[in-house]
Amino acid sequence: MRKAALLNSDLARVIALSGHTDEITIGDAGLPIAARCERIDLALTHGVPSFIDTLTIVATELQIEAVVLATEIKTNSGEFHQLLLNTLATLGDAQGQAIAVSYVSHEQFKLQSQNSRAVVRTGECTPYANIILQAGVAFK
Repeated sequence: MRKAALLNSDLARVIALSGHTDEITIGDAGLPIAARCERIDLALTHGVPSFIDTLTIVATELQIEAVVLATEIKTNSGEFHQLLLNTLATLGDAQGQAIAVSYVSHEQFKLQSQNSRAVVRTGECTPYANIILQAGVAFK
C-alpha cells in the first residue's frame, strides 16, 4: 500500500506521467468532461470529496507552476475564490515556488480543459469550483 497521501491509483498514475506544462483539471460535480479526456471520478455525494481537499492532496505529488480559473468564480463564488487563492498561496510556499494564477471565461475554461491529461471530478457543488493545474518541474 502507498505510504503517500494520494491513494487513488488512477490519479497517481496521471500525475506520474505528467511532464512540464502538462495540464490536469480538477472540477466540481457539474463540470462537463469531454469524451476524449480521461475522467477520474472521485465524487461520492454532494461535497465529498471537497474541491479544496482534492487540490491539497494532488499538490502533495504534483509541482504546480500555474493555474487557470474561470473569471466567473470572482463574482459568483467570491468567498470560495478567496479561500482558493489563500490555498494556492499556501501550496506555493510549501513547494518553494509561487503558483501563477490566470483567468479565462467559463466557456474558454471548458474548451481548455478538454486538452487536460485528465479531468478529476469531485463532489464539490460550489459554482465555478474548477481549476486547470499546469505542471511545473521539481528542480531549478
